[in-house]
Amino acid sequence: METNLASEPLYQRVAHHYRGAIRAGTLAPGARMPSVRSMTRLHQVSLSTALQACRHLEDEGLLEARPRSGYFVRMARRLAMPPAREPDTAEAVDAARYVGIHDRVSAFVAQGERSAVKHDFAAAYAAPEQYPGEALKNAAMRALRQHPDLLVKPVGSSGDAGLRAVLARRALDAGMQLTAHDIVITQGCVESLNVALRAVCQPGDTVAVESPAYYGLLQVLESLSLRALEIPTSPSTGLSIEALELALQTHERIQAVVVVPNFQNPLGCVMPDAHKQRLVELCSRFEVPVIEDDTYSALCDDGVPLKAVKAWDRDGSVIHCASLRKTLAPGLRLGWVSGGRWHARIQMLKYAQSRANEALSQITAAEFIASSAYDRHLARLRRLLKAQREQVAECIVASFPEGTRFNVPAGSLLLWVQLPEGCEAQRVSDAALERGIRVVPGPLFSNSKRYDNCLRISSGFPVTAEAQQGLRELGRIAGGLINGMP
Repeated sequence: METNLASEPLYQRVAHHYRGAIRAGTLAPGARMPSVRSMTRLHQVSLSTALQACRHLEDEGLLEARPRSGYFVRMARRLAMPPAREPDTAEAVDAARYVGIHDRVSAFVAQGERSAVKHDFAAAYAAPEQYPGEALKNAAMRALRQHPDLLVKPVGSSGDAGLRAVLARRALDAGMQLTAHDIVITQGCVESLNVALRAVCQPGDTVAVESPAYYGLLQVLESLSLRALEIPTSPSTGLSIEALELALQTHERIQAVVVVPNFQNPLGCVMPDAHKQRLVELCSRFEVPVIEDDTYSALCDDGVPLKAVKAWDRDGSVIHCASLRKTLAPGLRLGWVSGGRWHARIQMLKYAQSRANEALSQITAAEFIASSAYDRHLARLRRLLKAQREQVAECIVASFPEGTRFNVPAGSLLLWVQLPEGCEAQRVSDAALERGIRVVPGPLFSNSKRYDNCLRISSGFPVTAEAQQGLRELGRIAGGLINGMP
């Protein structure tokens, strides 16, 4: 331990001292921290080092700064709110076409674009300043200097070989053994899902999905004329393996299962490794391909890599879809897919659908991801998101009406909030948008009425005093609807 601490920057060693005191209870919630000047004398460090240590602990959600008062240990208030309800896994599920989901999603997006949005709690990505914009710009400039003809040369149909090799090396952390030849670069994870579904399904086929499910997936299903079977999904452990097994036994042949095992969108849950293994074994037994959406797993709080479902794939029956949009840069629109036994067909479909991605963004991303700067960026992003998630959770506890329930995931940036029964999320969303507050209502995540009282709230942006006011206003709107107020 001493060797590790000695190798850390000085401000981190100071932060480590106070982190231990906070976790041991020596500095209790609400306690005032020593002043920055007293810290400089005690630890014999500069004023800037002491400030950096406090800000580091603030990023971790352990401290809060109060104007003209200094730093205080944060109060953990969110335990006062009950967790999200578990689904009824015995409830009957029926396959249905997603007719109209695209129109509902398009209307939601258009409404948000027409409105003057002051507080965007709908965006499922972090603030622009929390991504490595300057480093990526410099990497892009180096790529253009090293490859002057980069913008006028075609790219291989599977994408840049360097990026594919880097992604294959990174995939080892998630338990996947891939080569660059096993990967196709796509225009984000939605295109990966699109080509994966087209590779294994025909119009009219049935696809098992989580319930609730990411509305982007529901749009893809509708666009491909596929029938969806909603499988009960726990806000704690993810897709119910028991309910899926019953569906596979009792319904007409299911052609694919789509699952988000790590930080599911919108629930934020992580499927235990034992469940992931059971999922692969179950679907292999029924000869049904698994399509895995792995968009958020790199955003786990502790940085310990989460295993992908594909880590248990022994016969090529898992199609792994991933994205760099949430972890590296929303503007790059880079995703990738490893198609298992359907790899050749996915290559063909990607080429037919949109041809290869342009090269500049791929080479830029490859250089950055291959460096230690990417690991430092991820560590910083995780700390920021954790602190912001805790702040948003505390605002919800303090401001939302009694009977509200939610879980706080150990990573990512989404909170799934269940409002009290009778509080219609769509009405909350509409009223909030009139006040410049944007959230995603539950009806977008299902073709049923199960989530009409739910909201997805993002914690991707800094929780400023203005953002806290927006969350309080959102809570007042929900409370007013319960009490019959407009």
